[in-house]
Amino acid sequence: MSRYSRQELFEPIGPQGQARIRASRVLLVGCGALGTHLAEFCVRAGIGELRIVDRDFVEESNLQRQSLFSEEDARSALPKAVAARIALQRVNSDVKLFAHVEDFNFRNATKLSEGATLVLDGTDNFETRFLVNDLAVRQGIPWVYAGCVGSRATCMPVIPGRSACLRCMLEEQPPTGGETCDTTGVIMPAVMQAVAWASVVALKIMSGNEGALFKKMYSSDLWTGDRQVLDAATPRPDCPCCAKREFPWLEGKRAVSATTLCGRNSVQLAPPERFDWVAGRNSVARGARVTAENDYLLRANSDKLTITLYRNGRALVHGTEDPSIARALYSRLIG
Repeated sequence: MSRYSRQELFEPIGPQGQARIRASRVLLVGCGALGTHLAEFCVRAGIGELRIVDRDFVEESNLQRQSLFSEEDARSALPKAVAARIALQRVNSDVKLFAHVEDFNFRNATKLSEGATLVLDGTDNFETRFLVNDLAVRQGIPWVYAGCVGSRATCMPVIPGRSACLRCMLEEQPPTGGETCDTTGVIMPAVMQAVAWASVVALKIMSGNEGALFKKMYSSDLWTGDRQVLDAATPRPDCPCCAKREFPWLEGKRAVSATTLCGRNSVQLAPPERFDWVAGRNSVARGARVTAENDYLLRANSDKLTITLYRNGRALVHGTEDPSIARALYSRLIG
C-alpha cells in the first residue's frame, strides 16, 4: 500500500484528492508553535511544495510547544525556518522545501507567494495577518487564519470572494499591548486545537473539498470550556478589503521600520535598502562581544543589550522596547 494509503482510504479524499494535495504549493508564514505543527502536517500529508518564512531563531523557551526544534538548534541559535527545513527533510524527502529567513513584509510578500495555492497562518501578530489578508484577497489565494494564546484557540478559513475575509470580521488590527504568548503564556492543548482546525481546513482546500468547509470563525477556551462561533460565510458588502479593494498593508501604507515585540523586551529593525554583510558583521564584532554565529546570523552583547544581526541587515535588539534606543545601538555598531 502507498505511503498515503490511510489518507486515500478516507472517502472524501481518495486517490484523486491525494493527487490534488500532491499538486499543492503552500506558503507558511511563521514557524513557531502553530507553524511547526502545521509544517509537519503538510509534509506528512504529501504536499508538493512548502515555503517556510520566519524571521526568528530557535531559543530554549520555544521547545515547550514548538515541534521540529532541538536543544542543539537553540544552542546554535539556528533560524527557525532552517531548523524546520532540516527536520522536515528527514520526514518526507519528496516534498520541495524552501526556508526563507526573512521578515514577511510588504516588500517581499508578493514574490514569496508567487504560484502558491494556499497560505497558512503561523504568525503571532495581527500586523502580519492583515498583510496576509491583503495579499490573499488581492491575489485570490485561499488562506487559513489561526491563533492561540493562553488556553484559547481560534481559526477561520478565508476563500477570497466566496467567504468573509479577516477585515470583514475585524476591520482594524487590535492595538498593541494586548495578550500574547510572551505576556500571557500558552498551553499545548490550545496550540493543538488551533492546529487541528487549521489542518482540517487546509486538507479540505487542498483535496478539492471546499464545499465541506465551515465558513465560520471558531474560538474556544479549552480551560473554561467557553466557545464562540461567528458566521463568516459571505463577504461583508462594505468591507474595505473585499468590497472596496483597499490593501494598505500590502502597499506599505501601514508598515513601520521598527517594531516593538510585545512581551519580549525586544525591537525589530527593518533592513536598510543596501547592506554589506561582511562589513556589518565585522563592525559588530569590533564593537560588541559575539556570543553566537552561524551561516545566517550573528549575536552579540553590548552593555545590557543584545543584538541579533541577520545577513540582509535586519536586526533584533533585545533588552529594550524603545525603538530609539534600538536604532542608536544599530547606528553605533553598524553605521
